[in-house]
Amino acid sequence: MILNTGSATCRVVSALTLLTLAGAAQAIDSVAAEKLINDNKCVKCHAIDRKKDGPAYRDVAAKFRAEADAEAKLTHHVTAGDMVKFPDGHEEHHKKVKVSDPAEVDNLVHWILSLEGGKKY
Repeated sequence: MILNTGSATCRVVSALTLLTLAGAAQAIDSVAAEKLINDNKCVKCHAIDRKKDGPAYRDVAAKFRAEADAEAKLTHHVTAGDMVKFPDGHEEHHKKVKVSDPAEVDNLVHWILSLEGGKKY
């Protein structure tokens, strides 16, 4: 039997294959993300599930996850060094995440946004 590549079944299978491949390309490496936040000393001000000087990563995810530009906002925040305000009222530049490959920042941002729970602040 010759496969009719124009059939609806083939188009569905092709679409599912592409979605699966796209999902694999977006797989989050949690170990690498956590290593990155430790190596860059992000944990001095942030924790995964509790507020320190900075918000908990779960709270960041809860705040931004639904926004269309969440990835861009978080990427900018961790790489730009903009001013941030601390609980005691003083301000300083947010530390920039140092990486050799921009894909590491992408992974970090996807990891943060994947964290469940948290509260919008």
